[in-house]
Amino acid sequence: MTEAPKHLNDAGRELWTRVQAEFAITDGAGLALLCAACEALDRMRDAQAQIEADGLTVVDRYGTKKSHPCVAIERDSRNGMLAALRQLNLDIAPTAVPGRPANLYGVKR
Repeated sequence: MTEAPKHLNDAGRELWTRVQAEFAITDGAGLALLCAACEALDRMRDAQAQIEADGLTVVDRYGTKKSHPCVAIERDSRNGMLAALRQLNLDIAPTAVPGRPANLYGVKR
């Protein structure tokens, strides 16, 4: 198992360790993608902490409330992490059948 890069925070290191324990990624491209996913997770956690401290909105110089800039950082980091995991074929969400289940409420059609 390859050791986690030193620059990763706790969340990134934990993801690295768990993925490496389960999949033992050793190729250069795979390691680069895993590192990118871990970095994105760390960035997402940092943005979440800032949002928790400041709230979802901030007041601009005109006194108008607007979305906290870290909301976009959180979203983009999550998307980057999931994209890197998809490139590694490590999708987190299970594949679901599209659409609603038939006869969900016992109603006959």
